[in-house]
Amino acid sequence: MEERWTILKVLQWTTGHFKRRGIEQPRANAEVLLAHVLEMDRIQLYLHYDKPLGRTELARYRELVRRRAAREPSQYITGRQEFWSLEFEVNPAVLIPRPETEILVERAADILRNSGGTALDLGTGSGAIAIALARECPTIRILATDRSPAALTVAKRNAMRLHVRDRIHFAAMDLLGGFSLPACSFDLIASNPPYISDGDFLNLPPEISRYEPESALRGNGPAGLGVIHRILTEAPAFLKKDGHLLVEIGQGQAEILREESATGIQMEHMEFIKDYSGIYRVLHLWGPIG
Repeated sequence: MEERWTILKVLQWTTGHFKRRGIEQPRANAEVLLAHVLEMDRIQLYLHYDKPLGRTELARYRELVRRRAAREPSQYITGRQEFWSLEFEVNPAVLIPRPETEILVERAADILRNSGGTALDLGTGSGAIAIALARECPTIRILATDRSPAALTVAKRNAMRLHVRDRIHFAAMDLLGGFSLPACSFDLIASNPPYISDGDFLNLPPEISRYEPESALRGNGPAGLGVIHRILTEAPAFLKKDGHLLVEIGQGQAEILREESATGIQMEHMEFIKDYSGIYRVLHLWGPIG
């Protein structure tokens, strides 16, 4: 007699399998993958826990479990990730949006609701920052750039699906390299740039180091601040008189940047904002000098 694999039995087996393979949050991962295969919300799994899976469903699910056990991120397997209560398409061309980046969006939205105007999202990736801001601030105009054409393709699809494509202009360029002065100036520039140091990159979980785009992770140099230094040097010239610059940073980088601020940052005001874990995650500068 063929074994009967119900939703509950499949989840129990997969949770144990993921635990043995060292997967964090094994139950949640099992639920996400099974809900994806069955085209259900996760809560529906428990409303139908005694439902048996068909052969095709089991075969599809086994393949997804194999991929996750090989440490491929569940977000790339399902092709989606929630950010700012919005569902984004993701694939290996873009970083997976993370909750800590919402700290940057929250501050940027507070600024733009009051001032309106124009915003620039440097290194947009999946488009998460630009799209979240467009949804929060319907009157602003946004330019989103990335040096990866593949990333821009994903970002454009996300903007179209989330109904903000008409308010975001996308352009392929490396940070601010495609702009000219004095033609371009913005009320706010935001960026979640690469900021992982060379040493820290070697110790990243395999879900990140093997699968997410390395060029969007490594910030260059022993402290991972190479790209951030470039932004801090170039961005003030492209801000309006009362403009704001928001940059996501990594753990421990606030202390270095605070020490450097007296000599290298051409902005009047500086603030570091903590994330939900108490780590300084966002550098906020405003008031360009000169």
